[in-house]
Amino acid sequence: MGAGHSHSHNEHPEPTPQMLAARKKANWILAAILIPLTLLTLAAMAFMWPSGSKEGITLASPYAAAPGVTFDTGKIQRVVVGSCSDVQAGGDAAQQGTSGSGAAPQPPNEGSQCTFAYTEPDKGGNPVKVVINPDVAKSHGVKPGDGIRYLNLSKVQGAAGQGAPAYVFVDFVRTLPIVFLAVLYAVVVIAVARWRGLRALIGLVGAYVVLVSFMLPGLVEGKPPLLLALVGSTVIMIGVLYFAHGFSARTSTALLGTMFGLAITALLAAWATDAANLAGVGSHDAATLTNISDNISISGIILCGLIISGLGVLNDVTITQSSAVWELWELAPETSARQLFTSAMRIGRDHIASTVYTIAFAYAGAALPVLILVMLYERPLGDALTSAELSEEVIRTLVGSVGLVLAVPVTTLIAVLVVKATGIRGGAARGGAVRGGAETPGAASARVLAGGRAPAAGASDWGGSDGGGSAETEPDGIGPAGTGPDETEPDLVGSGGAGAGGATRRGRRAALRG
Repeated sequence: MGAGHSHSHNEHPEPTPQMLAARKKANWILAAILIPLTLLTLAAMAFMWPSGSKEGITLASPYAAAPGVTFDTGKIQRVVVGSCSDVQAGGDAAQQGTSGSGAAPQPPNEGSQCTFAYTEPDKGGNPVKVVINPDVAKSHGVKPGDGIRYLNLSKVQGAAGQGAPAYVFVDFVRTLPIVFLAVLYAVVVIAVARWRGLRALIGLVGAYVVLVSFMLPGLVEGKPPLLLALVGSTVIMIGVLYFAHGFSARTSTALLGTMFGLAITALLAAWATDAANLAGVGSHDAATLTNISDNISISGIILCGLIISGLGVLNDVTITQSSAVWELWELAPETSARQLFTSAMRIGRDHIASTVYTIAFAYAGAALPVLILVMLYERPLGDALTSAELSEEVIRTLVGSVGLVLAVPVTTLIAVLVVKATGIRGGAARGGAVRGGAETPGAASARVLAGGRAPAAGASDWGGSDGGGSAETEPDGIGPAGTGPDETEPDLVGSGGAGAGGATRRGRRAALRG
């Protein structure tokens, strides 16, 4: 088995003119479908493009300081715990100063203890005594060396003798750890995925540009949320798929499958938002948005969020299924459409099982504080799952999972139809898997997995890695640029059971070993 991996990447057979012609024909077939859809999407985007006007929006930013008040940053030198009596008289002023942090402390009782952090301002000067909010001091605490942001009220204190706090904690400064994690993430992605990883990161930036410049302002201006989410998500997927994976038949196939998944998710999300009466009234942020403008619909924002939240996983499964079909077909072109679909769905079912867990656990992790509160309330499970606190996360998980699962067979079917529509059959296409007049072990192994004859004696277990390399060795960029040989071989072998006719699993293994 180890001998099969000893082949160098340069030994992969070059695609034959017939195979390249098949890929090119597939691209033309897909272009005839995708180009009109893309033009229609771009036209809808241009028609719905927000004006950027904020007329009628009344919002007092909690981060806009009053005259004479500034937001300063500094590094904590030491932390002390002392009596709160020296700031009790200024309790109201302290609350006003901390309104931006969302955690204003109540005037403490006589004899209670407060936490103070002596902080050196970043702009220079003597250390200042910053009052730390009780909830922060209790849940996380502060320590010397922490960077914090605080309100500087020293210039608006009418009388220093009143004991009102002049410096009040607002938040931690997290710039350094976030920048470090972002750089680490980029380095790891580029180191492992190389140029494709770099293109994916650039595509991610482009996706956020669409989100920030088109979708969010559109929601603020009251654009139709369903259409807004569909158009914006489609534009994002067109951009990131082609930019990261290149212009190829398998990428176009994945894009068609993704569009179908988006449509199903959008329709289901629209129904669920209305049927389950998702109003978002339990959220403080939603209540704030409701009060600042009559154009903003909280239900519309929830609907848009349900559609956007599943984009990443949907893209993942569709590109994988498309690549699987193309790899299987290029290694065994004589495989029937039914056998090809069945074999590829073996791979798809494994992927579905793992991605369903991914969606559920991702949302569970994000809603962990709410889950803990619901558990402590000791409510019946049915009441808890349908409550205002959890219903949105539950519906988000279910809607995203349904769209994801249905996208797998649809993408597989589209890929099978496209590869069969190229018109290349058996011997002509198999020329790409023949070297010196003899069939390569990879093509022979793939054919026996898909129901063909057993390969000749001496074929190695994983010889298929030679055949799969065509995806990485395309000279003209027409064909599929995607999965490498090592990525597809295990799936290829695992999928073979579906089309091996009446042969037993042991018989297929024996045939592969020659």
